Amino acid sequence: MKKRPIRVIIVDDHVMVRSGLRLFLLAFEDMKLVGEAANGEEAIRLCGQEKPDVVLMDMVMPIMDGVRATAEISARYPHVKVIGLTTFHEPGMIQKMVDAGANSFLLKSISASELAQAIRDVSDGKTAVSPEIQELLKGRRSSPSQQARYNLSQREWEVLTGLMNGLSNAEIARDLVISLSTTKFHVSRILTKLNVSSRTEAISLAMSEGLITPVHSNKTH
Repeated sequence: MKKRPIRVIIVDDHVMVRSGLRLFLLAFEDMKLVGEAANGEEAIRLCGQEKPDVVLMDMVMPIMDGVRATAEISARYPHVKVIGLTTFHEPGMIQKMVDAGANSFLLKSISASELAQAIRDVSDGKTAVSPEIQELLKGRRSSPSQQARYNLSQREWEVLTGLMNGLSNAEIARDLVISLSTTKFHVSRILTKLNVSSRTEAISLAMSEGLITPVHSNKTH
């Protein structure tokens, strides 16, 4: 049975950017553009009407910016995944998007193939973060004493590393040779110990404090 296309909404105040993203989406059979918005207010309305799977969200827009729109969408439509798109190398803005509930962050300069894979990953419950943004959020590598204050077990550090590398729960379970239910339990414990409410927030915290350095895999999906 053929899987239905990923339903996508584009949100950007620049007509040329929306046009480029629209043409990009037409090139992939597994994705379907279901709406476009020029600001956050329009994006929220469209999410209610079109029930998208993924929203490509510009961070800086008039009327309502991407941060406020993401927070509203996360609260009203928790099943919708939001990918923050930006041209700005601004850690503070990215952190605000994390707090608002965005699932991933990408620079607009990424390639079409990278964006396509990010949309697929986010739709599947994974996290996609541009290497440049990882560098922005990543502080100094922490000392053992810094790590100890989070009181994560060795297995929890291994699971967190998997999250950092964009793996799904099933892929983490496979790599660590543990059950899926055990993986989910470890993820829940990690969120509690780091005092965050989502995988994306856990990844942002780990990168910003240099707890773990992501390992970029060459695996194909």
